[in-house]
Amino acid sequence: MREVLFVCAHNAGRSQMAEAFLNHYARGRVRVVSAGTEPGGELNPAVVRAMAEVGIDMSGHRPKLLTPEMAERADLVITMGCGVAESCPAGFLRIDADWGLEDPEGQPIEKVREIRDRIRGRVLALLATIDGTAS
Repeated sequence: MREVLFVCAHNAGRSQMAEAFLNHYARGRVRVVSAGTEPGGELNPAVVRAMAEVGIDMSGHRPKLLTPEMAERADLVITMGCGVAESCPAGFLRIDADWGLEDPEGQPIEKVREIRDRIRGRVLALLATIDGTAS
């Protein structure tokens, strides 16, 4: 089974949404984890709200610290576009793709929804690639 690791600095928004969407759509076909190089204390409340609007409850999610073991286990490491390379301790992170997404922190809910929808589209495309159905 493939394992995907989503990484951003605080693991409080983008990477958490990507993890939640991939878990939701993959239905156990892929192992998914997200983590941050400098994890925040809690998820961004606007992210939790935006995800609830599409039926995904993230109320129990917490930011996690990226570890070398997480990176070693992952078949695919995707960063969210947040300068992770500059903040990654010891430079142990292999990055397979960077999605270049805006940080939802401090953004109005409308912008958070846009970011959420871009993440959902990228996750669905990634899953199609993993499943071998991408064109």
